[in-house]
Amino acid sequence: MNMEFNRSILIKSASNMKAREVTQRLLTLHCQHCHTVLGDSVDICGETKYLDSIICLKVTGDVVVCDPVTQPQEEGEMANCIYSPLKCGCCCSSVGKVIHSAPPCLSTLRSLFLLKKANISCYVLKSSSMVMASALQFSLKAVTKDMEEVKQEFREFLDQLAFSESRLVSRIKTRKNKK
Repeated sequence: MNMEFNRSILIKSASNMKAREVTQRLLTLHCQHCHTVLGDSVDICGETKYLDSIICLKVTGDVVVCDPVTQPQEEGEMANCIYSPLKCGCCCSSVGKVIHSAPPCLSTLRSLFLLKKANISCYVLKSSSMVMASALQFSLKAVTKDMEEVKQEFREFLDQLAFSESRLVSRIKTRKNKK
């Protein structure tokens, strides 16, 4: 394992690392330049290889959402998008974008935070190490399992409501019979 010294911290060298899957790994996302925390693995919902970005539901308050860009400054599909650049609130480095309007192929990314992997470092809690985001793969989380859990919670809640309703109806009948 190679380590590099970068602004007073050790970073695992991405050159000798295989791309690792980040699904159950707890980590924090940092600005590559000043190491400010920008987000964490709880809010990561995957990555887009096309844009080389990590897809996040939320980011920290240290991420500044700039005014929307409406003039095409990008090539390919991004040329047809309206988006807001994301900057690090501490060092003002570009860290990603939020797409507001996009063609159908990018429509699923609207209103999500896209952190550019090349500008992000990750602190992996389990190994206590800083890793370049480009050395990691952020696979999409399976929603079906989560949906099954939510369905089960709703069923349990519905059962509780039905039980409470039957007790309430029973009490009302008992009170009417006493009068």
